[in-house]
Amino acid sequence: LTDDQGYGDLGCHGNDKIMTPNLDQMYKESVRFTQFYTSPLCSPTRASLMTGRYEYRSGIRATVGGRSLLRPDEFTVAEIFSAAGYRTGIFGKWHLGDNYPLRAMDRGFQESLVHGGGGIGQTPDAWGNTYFNPTLCHNGRWRKFMGYCTDIFFNAAIKFIEENKDRPFFVYIPTNAPHSPHQVPESYVEPYRKMGLPEELSKFYGMITNIDENVGRLINKLQELNLEKDIILIFMSDNGGAAGVKYYNAGMRGHKGTVYEGGIRVPFFIRWPEILKPRDIDRIAAHIDILPTLLRLMHVDCDPEKMDGELLKEVFDDE
Repeated sequence: LTDDQGYGDLGCHGNDKIMTPNLDQMYKESVRFTQFYTSPLCSPTRASLMTGRYEYRSGIRATVGGRSLLRPDEFTVAEIFSAAGYRTGIFGKWHLGDNYPLRAMDRGFQESLVHGGGGIGQTPDAWGNTYFNPTLCHNGRWRKFMGYCTDIFFNAAIKFIEENKDRPFFVYIPTNAPHSPHQVPESYVEPYRKMGLPEELSKFYGMITNIDENVGRLINKLQELNLEKDIILIFMSDNGGAAGVKYYNAGMRGHKGTVYEGGIRVPFFIRWPEILKPRDIDRIAAHIDILPTLLRLMHVDCDPEKMDGELLKEVFDDE
């Protein structure tokens, strides 16, 4: 789950400048929902992903001012899968509560590596934090990590997968990139500068190219561990585009924070080699539908009547 990456911020969706070779390849290998929708802001989408319910039911109305706190009586996907015997881990942005009993580690995630608040450097986060060598909260303890934030989160997720390769696991990698401030190593920015793109757009695209590189590393690790055919891998973003919409927005109106299509329509790829046949599905679907669908795919017992989402039947073949 990426942060503020719009539908048009991918090569496979027609952007002729951005470099996303690994996500473009994943697109070719996935079931693609071409009309997939989220909420127009971070926390509301994340609440719906965690619960399969509309965000208002969970007490989420915005991203700040106490309106991004997931109510303690809500069951999360991590709690459901934990109860079913899965190891669960989150690596990145939680944004649904920073204090007990609302932290990710209190809501079913057995392994938790997160930043504070809605982004690295924001008020609830560690003082003076940046995307480079950030101070992060690992299972309740804050400490400094060396490297670039997205690389750190993927490194930790890959380590978690290696440690749990012989048992069921659920991994949630909600990157804080490419959310502003646009900070990324210069090596990812320079190719876009050479194209003549504006500085902030070059940084934004560079952050996405770094994410793409990490997605490639993740898939390679699954192949190396002989897990690829056993893993359902989903890629999506949390809301419509931000910094990239002025260059390319796939013909849509609006942006993050609006309820025009450009603010709520996002990429959604679900990949399960040899099980799910790659194809486009143009039926309208949304974030609330993911949890009920995962429960069905994984044969996990839970009462779907408590969820607002519906089973994405189009994912399944006739058998």
